[in-house]
Amino acid sequence: MNMLDIWKKNLEEAQSVLNLFSENEDLLNSCQEFSKALIKTFKEGGKAMSCGNGGSHCDAMHFAEELTGQYRSPRKPLGAIALGDPSHVTCTSNDYGFEYIFSRQVEALGKKEDLFIGLSTSGNSKNVINATKAAQEIGMKTVGLLGKSGGELAQIVDIPIIVPAKTSDRIQEIHIKLIHTVIETVERELFPENY
Repeated sequence: MNMLDIWKKNLEEAQSVLNLFSENEDLLNSCQEFSKALIKTFKEGGKAMSCGNGGSHCDAMHFAEELTGQYRSPRKPLGAIALGDPSHVTCTSNDYGFEYIFSRQVEALGKKEDLFIGLSTSGNSKNVINATKAAQEIGMKTVGLLGKSGGELAQIVDIPIIVPAKTSDRIQEIHIKLIHTVIETVERELFPENY
């Protein structure tokens, strides 16, 4: 396969996954529930707490910085934190195990008014599962940005959003689209002057 064919193949695959997602009413309804939950969180003085591993960790950080910084236009910052401070991760994984790096932060910082967002392309990341359970024990609503079959997280989060793709790259491409879109829905509700 030549280089041009690889480019075309990858773009066509991404478009196919996006089309599958955008034509699925159940998935769109779950996305709408995500928007409503995040809007409610901010209206009630809560914050968003996100986490994931690897590329999903990068997406969790991107999500938080778009809220605390800005999306497209200047506005008041919104409370958000991506779990995974390096000193916390090394301390907690050394003392308790890697599977507790996020749950310990949720237990320390979470409030029932907050919204937890766990990102996992497999839905089976043990540290995200533990953090979800910790969030639920506090009374937080939970969202899962997932892929493949949705894994264990699909069974335990309040709002599972499962990207219909088999590879992490395609799943994460949709996750970033979901992150940007949920932020736009929040801004349109809380900062209509920006639109």
